[in-house]
Formats: sequence, structure tokens, C-alpha cells
Amino acid sequence: MEASAPPGRVRARLWDAPTRVVHWALAALIGFSWWAAENDRMQWHRLSGYSVLGLLVFRLLWGFAGSQSAQFASFVKGPKATLDYARSLGKRAYVATAGHNPLGALSVLAILLALVAQVTTGLFAVDVDGLESGPLSDRVSFDVGREFAEWHERSFTALQMLVVLHVAAIVFYAVSKRIDLVRPMVTGQQIFPADPQLRFAPLWRAALVALVAIAVAWFVAKGLRL
Repeated sequence: MEASAPPGRVRARLWDAPTRVVHWALAALIGFSWWAAENDRMQWHRLSGYSVLGLLVFRLLWGFAGSQSAQFASFVKGPKATLDYARSLGKRAYVATAGHNPLGALSVLAILLALVAQVTTGLFAVDVDGLESGPLSDRVSFDVGREFAEWHERSFTALQMLVVLHVAAIVFYAVSKRIDLVRPMVTGQQIFPADPQLRFAPLWRAALVALVAIAVAWFVAKGLRL
């Protein structure tokens, strides 16, 4: 049962269900994909990668067609706004933003770009003996496929670093600002000085975007062949 908001504040809806489901599913699948690759479960690794692809396509589309807090236009700010926000981090007082703050927006974009690189390089990657290959590896030479495999590993290292920074930021806000960023991504609600009155997309739109994402992932998994 949710605790009531402190006096003078309100508990309002912040994250919709599709955004939260995709967030946690990506976190779980990234870990699972790493485990599968480390334990030579390449069939599972591929299936997990296709799932990541579908979720990534959904999140990118949802960044334009989704609820207000999930839309890129609502949280991606310019250099000045980002620098102003960074300078304010030293102040003790902090008010929760209605979505990702400017620095958090950079983190989201960086992780999404790293995931795009991960998925793209994996689709074209070829292993040393040529037995394990991505569904689009037949579109490139063996040597190019090996280069994609190497960049697949490098992009995962970059993704790991970004995840560590992401977790460190969550800890910083929890310790320094007394702001819990995890609970809202679970419950979908956050405490604000006033209700931000965000706009939320209907579930039928999420279902439509999900169908598109599934179709794209299936088509790519088939090597772009019907």
C-alpha cells in the first residue's frame, strides 16, 4: 500500500506502464544476454538479443508517440539548461522533476545509443569459426563480420560503464538529495509540490506500437526476408 504524501505535497502519476515494463525488461535482458554469451548459450543469446531489439524499437517509437513523460521532446534539453541543472546539484534543496532531469536525459540517450550499437553490431557479427553469426552476417564478408563482432564486445563494455554511471546517479540522489528514483519506476508515481498533470497515452496506442516493434524484430531475425 502506497504511503501518503507529506503535507503540502501530492503523489501523482509519473511513468506509464509501457515505459516501466520496457525499462525493467531491458535491464533483465541485458544481464541475461551477457550470462548466455559467457556460458556459450548462443541460441538463448540470440533470442534475448531479438527481444532487446523489439524493446528498443518500442522505446524509440514511444519516445515520440508515448506519454508525455516518456517523450524525448519533454526531457531532452539544450546545453544551457543542462549546465544550469548541473550547477544546481550542489544545492541541498531539490525538487523532483516531472520526468528525467537534463542530466538524466543524457544518460537515457547514451544508454539507448549504446543499445542501438549493441544490437546493430550483433546482427552482423561472425564468430572466429564462423559457426555463430548474426542474421544479417551474410550481407558482409567474413572479415567485416569479425570486425562487427569486436565492436559488439566494445559496445557492451561502453554499455556496462553507462549502467554503472546510471546506478551511481541513483545512489547519489538517494543519499544526497533524499530522492528515491527507483520506486517511481516501479509504482509509476512520484511525490511533487503540485500535480504536474502529465498527459498519458492510451493503452491501444501502446499495443499498436508493440505490434510494430514485434514485426520489426521478427523481420530482422529472419534476415530481412519474408
